Amino acid sequence: MKKILIVEDTALNVDLLVQLLEDEYALVFAADGAEGVNQAAAERPDLILMDMSLPVIDGYEAARRVRSNPALAGVIIIGLSAHAMSGDEAKALAAGCDDYLTKPLNEDHLFEKLAHYLGAC
Repeated sequence: MKKILIVEDTALNVDLLVQLLEDEYALVFAADGAEGVNQAAAERPDLILMDMSLPVIDGYEAARRVRSNPALAGVIIIGLSAHAMSGDEAKALAAGCDDYLTKPLNEDHLFEKLAHYLGAC
């Protein structure tokens, strides 16, 4: 079973992702960017769903720190953000995210991205 690290500080968003993903993926969690970096190193997930607006360190810095760890070079990071302004996606990609989804999440787009990066369940 593929492992996904969910780095998200809003309980409602975590609950939604759990409902959508728990049957198909092993899930691990972090509530802030620093914890997300630590969990990524400890858990070695296949993919990280990284909120960009996080406490302690934001998702941009957390993505940069994950990318700076050679042991995590193959981990896919999908940035998640309620910000859909011009340049937000480019900023996330520049920080090290492989892809980007806006909130509220479109379930079909989420599953398309997961299938693309992780293959069919």
